[in-house]
Amino acid sequence: MARIAGVDLPKHKHVAYSLPYLYGIGQKLAREICAKAGIAPTKRTEELTENEIKRIRELLETEYKVEGDLRREVQMNIKRLMDLGCYRGLRHRKGLPVNGQRTHTNARTRKGPRKGVLSRARPAAAK
Repeated sequence: MARIAGVDLPKHKHVAYSLPYLYGIGQKLAREICAKAGIAPTKRTEELTENEIKRIRELLETEYKVEGDLRREVQMNIKRLMDLGCYRGLRHRKGLPVNGQRTHTNARTRKGPRKGVLSRARPAAAK
């Protein structure tokens, strides 16, 4: 089983489809990495030799930011926006959509489940 950047890649998939399991690598970048490493994108992950896995690993370490480093950078960018107090930072802080989407009816992913209108508890009838 190929383990790259702390992630186990699926064995039975083509290399071009198993590399996107790494955070920060998509389909296009996976094909580009295969081309640079000199590996056929249709080769299965389980068929990779140790030498080929090593080439992919070295390529990712030298040329690309993936997994922990990329996650850290993204979090630092968000923290910087929040510290500045700019509009995007405030939206992040409040947990609302950042890029101008409507929130009146949608945005349930960011806002969480509906809270509903809380009705006032009726006081017991005076006797």
